[in-house]
Parts: sequence; structure tokens; C-alpha cells
Amino acid sequence: MDDSKPNPKRWIDFLEDEDLAFIKRLVLFSGSLKDLATAYDVTYPTVRLRLDRLIAKIKVYDDNEIQDEFERHLRATYAEGKIDPESFKRLLAAYRNENKEKK
Repeated sequence: MDDSKPNPKRWIDFLEDEDLAFIKRLVLFSGSLKDLATAYDVTYPTVRLRLDRLIAKIKVYDDNEIQDEFERHLRATYAEGKIDPESFKRLLAAYRNENKEKK
């Protein structure tokens, strides 16, 4: 094994333990969102929303075009639904303007 090569992070390396536990349970329930909802004692739409947000988050982490770690984190936080669209747009614009001024 060549240790001199950089070790780029994979999308799975960015996920939180909670995300990994959700994925594991989904696999163990053979992909049944209905059974997963029962196991979590929540409604099917709640599990569906959680899965949709996790998919969006994975897409952000798997996007090799996003090189900036702050932007990647900001986009993932938005994908999780932790910030609203307007706040996301303002934060991203402010960050990009700040970086533009530094160059």
C-alpha cells in the first residue's frame, strides 16, 4: 500500500453516526420504509422525509466538484433541512463574496 497518496474522503466518511445507524436499520429491514417507521415509532412520511434528506446529503458529499469544505458542510446542512433556503442562499453568497475579496 502506498501511503504517499492523498486519502480523499469518501461520502460515507462525512456521515454522522445517526445517519449510519439509519442506513444500517434500513438495510436490515430490507429497505422497507414501513417496517423502519414502525421500528422508529414514527409515521411513514417521517421516515420518507428522513431518507430523502439523507439522499440529498449523500449527493452533496459525493459531489467531487465541491472542493471547499465549508461550502460542502453548508450544502449538507441545508440538505438535512437544518437551515431554510433563504438563509442558505445568504450564507453561501456572503461566503463566496468574502473568498472573492481575499483573492
